[in-house]
Amino acid sequence: MSDARAAVTATVAAGLPAPELAWRDRWSGEPGGAVVLDLGRQPPGDLFPLPDDPPPDPEHPLRMVISTRSGLVQLESDATTPDERRDVEPAALVDQAEAAVAQAEAAGLVRPGTRVLEYPSPHGGSWAGQLAQRGAVVVDAGPVDLVVDIFGLMHAPDQRAALTERRERLTADGVILLQYHTVAAILRAGMWNALRHGHFAYYSTPVLVAMGRELGLVAVGCWQYPLYGGTVLLALARQDSAAAAAGEHPDVTALVGRELADGVTTPERVASLGTALQDSVTAIRDYLRATTRAGLRVAGYGAASRTSALLRCARITRAELLAVADVSAAKQGRCMPGDRIPIVSPADLLALRPDRVLLFVPDLLAEVRAALPEVEAHGGRWVVLDPMPREVAPVSGRG
Repeated sequence: MSDARAAVTATVAAGLPAPELAWRDRWSGEPGGAVVLDLGRQPPGDLFPLPDDPPPDPEHPLRMVISTRSGLVQLESDATTPDERRDVEPAALVDQAEAAVAQAEAAGLVRPGTRVLEYPSPHGGSWAGQLAQRGAVVVDAGPVDLVVDIFGLMHAPDQRAALTERRERLTADGVILLQYHTVAAILRAGMWNALRHGHFAYYSTPVLVAMGRELGLVAVGCWQYPLYGGTVLLALARQDSAAAAAGEHPDVTALVGRELADGVTTPERVASLGTALQDSVTAIRDYLRATTRAGLRVAGYGAASRTSALLRCARITRAELLAVADVSAAKQGRCMPGDRIPIVSPADLLALRPDRVLLFVPDLLAEVRAALPEVEAHGGRWVVLDPMPREVAPVSGRG
């Protein structure tokens, strides 16, 4: 057993509560785990009902568990059915894609003629354009030189089957590039609302490296980005390939060590998300009470998958939030589930002349400020929910 794998096993086992869960680990298929976050019953994160759809909106249990077998943080159960994709790729994701592909090119993984199979995110995000600009050939099936997975693997209920499928697509010297929002970043930010239906796995680097090793894959590189508070791109190669001849890359080993020190496989540390939930909900409620007392008009921006749980857990209603704006035309005219807060266009948001705009997706701040300068020009303020409310000082000369 590798040192990293032994550390995963030891830290998961230490002090673990032992409730009897019917659930089985989505990697090993074995029982044994603990609940680390419980959001109660929540509507599906991709449910955006029409105003005349009959209530009530469906709700299902939403709990995060950690496995005693693999250390994988994951969704306990999901009775929802994926809805059609309505997301638009944000500028922050496009910028990060460009940076990632450039680094993959510098590492020799992307060259003219490289055959690439992409597993894009269901929420928007593709590297096809950047890959084509570099002469790579994006195909629909293997064998391929490069498998690219952009937040796609986490949507697979059977994690072992999904990663095995990606490995089987590779040529003998092929490489898998997996992009994921790391558990370490989620814990650092107290980002409890990262939990949602349809997201079956939440990866820490030590656990994902160990998963790959079980399938004969070696982590030959990694890169880190600020997207979503902390995103990792991990390169996995077949253990008998030329790319894996030198073994695990030192950068990977260092990252595994840092994340283990962060407690990503320790149930008690992951369960701190429950405290973060209570703290952020209290802070949001206090903030909205203050805006109500001040007579301020409050709207929101970003009808993302994480928005629904935040609205429901913080008990935000139409009395406190006029509307949620989103650039996706497919979402406009619909509602957030539950209290049916309307989803409007950015132009409609400006027409409301809000004094405060709650930004549910912090990575959009630079983009929306540039696109909607009228918010601050009219004296309004952006309030980032990450997930604690943080009022953003206006750009000099605005507000």
